[in-house]
Amino acid sequence: MKLYGITNCNTVKKARDWLSEHHIPVEFHDFKKQGLDAKTAQRWLKQSDWTKLVNRSGMTWRNLPETRKQMVQDAPSALALMLEKTSVIKRPVLEQEGKLLHVGFDEAGYSNIFNI
Repeated sequence: MKLYGITNCNTVKKARDWLSEHHIPVEFHDFKKQGLDAKTAQRWLKQSDWTKLVNRSGMTWRNLPETRKQMVQDAPSALALMLEKTSVIKRPVLEQEGKLLHVGFDEAGYSNIFNI
């Protein structure tokens, strides 16, 4: 199982703490240090709508020029942005063996995934 995110993101910290408290082992992939490959992002976009993966309420999105925001209209254009600016991806992203389990964090969602 792999958790993707950014180390200093509060939501990622909450998810990591929750997983640790429930003794669920997870490998952490830091976007800032390790980047994101196109194959992984494409796999996510096949399993989830791009509007769920691109965090349009975060600072990275808000700081984009309006013309750049308007260019993001579909999965291919979202992919380009996600690879260019990984911090625009809603965090954390939880996956297991290539299957996207959850985007973002909420206790109820994680509890449901892990039957807790």
